Amino acid sequence: TIGKAKEHLEATAKLLSKKLAPLGGKAYISVNKAVVTRASAVIPVVPLYLAILFKVMKEKGIHEGCIEQMYRLFAEKLYARSEVPVDEEGRIRMDDWEMRPDVQAEVDRRWKLVKGENLRQLADLEQYTRDFLNLHGFGFPEIDYEKDVAV
Repeated sequence: TIGKAKEHLEATAKLLSKKLAPLGGKAYISVNKAVVTRASAVIPVVPLYLAILFKVMKEKGIHEGCIEQMYRLFAEKLYARSEVPVDEEGRIRMDDWEMRPDVQAEVDRRWKLVKGENLRQLADLEQYTRDFLNLHGFGFPEIDYEKDVAV
C-alpha cells in the first residue's frame, strides 16, 4: 500500500542519513508537486484536479513541469543555502507552490463550478493531455508518427 511504501521510504532515508553522516551527507525525501504520471492518470478525479491546478498555477506564473521542479529542487533547495529547508518531518516541500492557500482556494472554487461545458475555461485540459501523451512517447510535434520505420 501507499502507506507502507511511505513508511519504508522514511525508514530508508533515516538509515541512509546515518550512514552518510560521517561524510557530512544526509538523505532527504522531497514531497513533489502533483504531475501527470501513469499512476496519477488512473486514480479517479486526479486528472481533473491536475488540469485545474495547471491552469491556476499558469495564471499565477508558478506552473512547473517535472524537469523545472527538479531544477528548482537542486537550485533553490539543496544547493542554494547552507541549510536545506525542510518541514517538521524533515522533508523538502516541492509542493510549496501547489499548496499555497491562494492556489488551493482557487482550485477549490473551480472544482465546485466545473462542468463539461466550462471545462476548458476552468482547467488546462490541453496541458494535461500533452503531458499524458508525452509520458507515453506521443504528442511531440517534431516526430512524424505516420512515417515508416525499419524494424
